[in-house]
Amino acid sequence: MAIETIQSLTDETLLRVNDLVRVNVDSSEGFKTAANSIRNPSIASLFREIAAQRAAFGGELANYVEMNDEEAKDSASISGTFHRWWISARGALSGGNDYAVLAEAERGEDKIKERYETVLKHLLNSALLGVVSDQYAKIQRDHDRVRDLRDLAK
Repeated sequence: MAIETIQSLTDETLLRVNDLVRVNVDSSEGFKTAANSIRNPSIASLFREIAAQRAAFGGELANYVEMNDEEAKDSASISGTFHRWWISARGALSGGNDYAVLAEAERGEDKIKERYETVLKHLLNSALLGVVSDQYAKIQRDHDRVRDLRDLAK
């Protein structure tokens, strides 16, 4: 059995990491949409900060994919596009109610957290375990922040 290195990732690892690239693109775009849909300027600022972080996470992972002579899936998914539309629609339909936008943002955070948890189970012997684990810890922290803000907005 060959040892996986950063520059010799297995096809399975590349597939899973590419999934995380795409989910980070979706998350980044979702937080940008949420920042534009929420009235509270401090929450909007937090959302823009998280959006930038997710873009950086996706870029970091895309670099590893490309180091392995594969193309990174750095475009948004159809489900992510629908989620962003739904955030905008809920924000507009709720008359600018911050709770509705926060609830959708938290739902998106549940999804990215689940994706990372699934991928981490398969990366136990991967050279990328540390990178993905570090990103997951920050995603977990941001998930909890968004959840707590949603609960406060009730």
